Amino acid sequence: MSPRTTSRSFPAPALLSLPTLSALLLGLPSLSSAFDCKEVVASDVKFNLKELGGPHVVRWEEEPDLDHEVQYKYNFTLDICEDLKKEEDSQTGCHEGTRICAIREETYLVGDRNATIQPIEIAGTYGKDEKARTLNPQIKLLHDSKSKSEDAQTGVTVELHGGRFPFDTDKKGLEQQAVIDFVCDKARTGLEGLEKQKQEEKDDETTRSTAQRRDDKKKEDEHSLQVVSYKQEDGPDDKKIKTLHLEWRTKHACEEDAPDAPVSSHWGFFTWFIIIFFLAMAAYLIFGSWLNYNRYGARGWDLLPHGDTIRDIPYILKDCLRSVKNTVQGGGSRGGYSAV
Repeated sequence: MSPRTTSRSFPAPALLSLPTLSALLLGLPSLSSAFDCKEVVASDVKFNLKELGGPHVVRWEEEPDLDHEVQYKYNFTLDICEDLKKEEDSQTGCHEGTRICAIREETYLVGDRNATIQPIEIAGTYGKDEKARTLNPQIKLLHDSKSKSEDAQTGVTVELHGGRFPFDTDKKGLEQQAVIDFVCDKARTGLEGLEKQKQEEKDDETTRSTAQRRDDKKKEDEHSLQVVSYKQEDGPDDKKIKTLHLEWRTKHACEEDAPDAPVSSHWGFFTWFIIIFFLAMAAYLIFGSWLNYNRYGARGWDLLPHGDTIRDIPYILKDCLRSVKNTVQGGGSRGGYSAV
């Protein structure tokens, strides 16, 4: 059974105003705004990803673990612009400050044991002291990163941190992070398969026909947001870290369409030639003026080297323009007889 990805979205959550208000009252920057989706900057290239904001859900299934007779299914909920809202009556939601939350369903393949539900905080900002865990966003252009998107050449990669599972365990908990590859795709808005809905669609798998499931499988490739992998990797200092890797195809990740993106970071030959020419002329005039002042005690126009020539430049240009004008108009003699 290959991993299967489906996606949907919920209405935008209310903002978590308490952390932001506290930070403003204390004169400190808001930790929840450590990553600004409106201005994502990588190598002096700016991307505006605000159109991708809002809570989106991506479903993903791991390969069944036949040795332990168990299978894990995940609902990954993420909002790149705001913290997710924790439902007051929910017993399985992630803590406040979470940007990316996983709800893991552990299903037993044999026996009649019930499935268990477990929330996993993957990325977010938690706490305000020196031990606080923050998003700590790492942003790179896609072609400069170690992307798992083999065909991705243009876009931006965002790496978000702060998660841990179990959440309240400092020493034994497994660090979590998310790597999102925003891939340039001019044909996609990035919301394909993630259209906003006023309420959550509650589909009952037992009542859906085989044809409906086949159609859903066929439409999986149309989703702009996909799960690439969710697995344990080697982190810094030989620490183990579990990484959720997402691929998000959107036109908002195209460098040439990014607002305020520089056209080129290199100057051409003629630009350098003009700069060097003016620097050389300035050096010549300054050195020549200094020499005339110290050697001849010159003042005013006499300070400049070849001052007489420089003074005559307007007259020389005027004569040249008059000569060109006469040449263009022509000075031939009139034919016929003239009156005596």
